[in-house]
Amino acid sequence: MIELLEQSPFDPVSERRLVIVADWLPPDFGAVGQYMQMRARALAERGHEVTLIGLSSSQASVRHEAVGAGSLTEIRLKARPVPRGSLLGRLLWTIATDMRLVISSFARLRAADGILFTGSPPFLIHLFAPLKPFLKGRLIYRITDFHPECLIAAQDRPSRPLQLLLALTNFWRRRVGGFEVLGEDQRIRLLDTGVERERIALVRDGSPVTFTEGQPAEPRPAALAGACVLLYSGNYGIAHEVETVAEGYRLHHREGTGRVRLWLSAAGGGAEELTRRFAKEGLPFHRSGPVPLERLAGLLMAPDAHLVTLKDRFVGFVMPSKIYACLKSQKPLIFVGSADSDVDLLTRASGIPYWRVSCGDAAGFAASLEELANRTDVRNKGPTAASPDTIVKSP
Repeated sequence: MIELLEQSPFDPVSERRLVIVADWLPPDFGAVGQYMQMRARALAERGHEVTLIGLSSSQASVRHEAVGAGSLTEIRLKARPVPRGSLLGRLLWTIATDMRLVISSFARLRAADGILFTGSPPFLIHLFAPLKPFLKGRLIYRITDFHPECLIAAQDRPSRPLQLLLALTNFWRRRVGGFEVLGEDQRIRLLDTGVERERIALVRDGSPVTFTEGQPAEPRPAALAGACVLLYSGNYGIAHEVETVAEGYRLHHREGTGRVRLWLSAAGGGAEELTRRFAKEGLPFHRSGPVPLERLAGLLMAPDAHLVTLKDRFVGFVMPSKIYACLKSQKPLIFVGSADSDVDLLTRASGIPYWRVSCGDAAGFAASLEELANRTDVRNKGPTAASPDTIVKSP
């Protein structure tokens, strides 16, 4: 945590009162809210008076507590779930939610010495940037996912309205006080929009959970007994590679040894697609929902390895935040994605056993599963020359 705080752009003396605006706060499932709750608590420990404002699916609430040398006030607004089945519905939900977050916190925003808002929910910048003249505090935009770039990356054909929205978004980006990015790949994307380097701070998320010696793991589902288990945990959405995983997994089971079982403890369209395709092919796997934060460490200790994926066109626009906890678990990791992503940068630096497979290389993914299974067998039977410490699959 100290490493992250040293990168904080906020001064606890001159910017004592801070407001942080995010989306779903724990116990609701949402990576941004989880990390912003961690960030708010850490800033309070430094001496800031922090107000964290976000959403709750159950009930509205206000909670205040002393934390370290400062204080933390958490304000939750009750909100209905995002209507994911409709693009128009999501847009209307986003507009209404953004306005509620800003209006309900406006008095605190005006009194704050520093304001940190995130990319979730999307497009808050279109409210905060125009309000900047009415806010005395420095306005910092923490880019979690880039919007509308993510919408553009998800389109098969260029969209004129989205391009106009991007131009307007970049106009406002050049007028906020500063930025926090999650990785070097995001810094490059932001520089490409015309933002000056000195206005960008790299502040990584870190792991939302800690691992202790002798910590018990979650029990493996009976369907995975005796197999080498590869876990995908968290959100498996539009930005995450599906095709390479689906075809490579099929090859592993139809033409390879089939020793690896995929455990999807996940939500999102990608998880639904893999579930549909695996069921149709009759491939063995296990599907369960994401676990609450208090069980996450145990879940991440349960498999033999972790799976992280990212489509090439989302590199620098999305940072799979799960990478920090996966690396902290010290389990081997397979990444399906580009070497330009900070996922590759961080995992190489970690020293854990690691395979990277390019998107589209289904045969490479199948080969990585075989190597993972070999390594797991070797680990169970004792080390041999066939068990390297680090394995990297490159194009």
